[in-house]
Amino acid sequence: MAGTTAATPMDIDAAAPPPPSASAKGKAPLSATPGGRAAPWVEKYRPQSLGDVAAHRDIVDTIDRLTNENKLPHLLLYGPPGTGKTSTILAVARKLYGSQYGNMILELNASDERGIDIVRQQIQDFASARSLSFGARPSVKMVLLDEADAMTKDAQFALRRVIEKHTRSTRFALICNHVNKIIPALQSRCTRFRFAPLDGTHVRDRLQHIIQSEGLDVDEGGLTALVRLSNGDMRKALNILQSTHMASKQITEEAVYLCTGNPMPKDIEQIAFWLLNEPFSTSFKCISDMKMRKGLALVDIIREVTMFVFKIQMPSDVRIKLINDLADIEYRLSFACNDKLQLGALISTFTGARTAMVAAAN
Repeated sequence: MAGTTAATPMDIDAAAPPPPSASAKGKAPLSATPGGRAAPWVEKYRPQSLGDVAAHRDIVDTIDRLTNENKLPHLLLYGPPGTGKTSTILAVARKLYGSQYGNMILELNASDERGIDIVRQQIQDFASARSLSFGARPSVKMVLLDEADAMTKDAQFALRRVIEKHTRSTRFALICNHVNKIIPALQSRCTRFRFAPLDGTHVRDRLQHIIQSEGLDVDEGGLTALVRLSNGDMRKALNILQSTHMASKQITEEAVYLCTGNPMPKDIEQIAFWLLNEPFSTSFKCISDMKMRKGLALVDIIREVTMFVFKIQMPSDVRIKLINDLADIEYRLSFACNDKLQLGALISTFTGARTAMVAAAN
């Protein structure tokens, strides 16, 4: 049937890529995933081997050594999004199984049904089935449960028994963002590794490799803005980079901030100046005009102003009161409170802080 079907433009883009050169060792090849230019860069540059993982070398080296010695335990990888948890375990699976990768691994994500029936049927059937192996000893299969913290408590309790029963033939790898949502019985059966947010230098190095591979025009300010806005999330950094590239030929600091809708540092400095020096009515009018003109969200302004508060000199008790009030305003905004009322609360908070600073100076 495939031979009688007309090729679509996507079929042309997805033509078989040339093999990677030897000089590309240690970096993800341009055509790492099918789809060519049509593939999102998050998937296109996903690490294909343990050597490609951008950071967490201590964790990666430990898992690599356990894999080489055939002592791989059940794994529990947890940490914030975009820090390399899924990429690491997929690289381990590719190293273990090679061409048999598709037959030896069962991958379930949060988009799948995660109730007790899946554990009793799909996972149980996969773990109990005999693996096909042409080597001297039977290969150990792997069950990958991504977003495991979305599993129900009943499913986790059922999985506990499945792990015990099939340890000889199957290894389980659980990936989650919040380890406290995994029951202690499962945690005790796994070796835990925490993936912390990526350091800025690792994010910068990986972005520079992708910028060079794609031939992008990115200045130093734009690269710094990408690293800053990513907050240690490599997936977020790549999405911002690709979005900005689609919107602007030259990726500058201003282009990155405009594409993401985040307030620029100079705008935050101007807002902070109004809050600390202008009367209530003037500050309210100027900040409202800037919000309307540049399409800024008040919650983003509050988060950036909070970071700015740590940089300026003020008495400790005033700073503590100010940060506490800003946290309350952000909390109220998360419940869709009125923006104008919360902007007034922001300005009044700084007005009270100014009065306290003047009183402390006298």
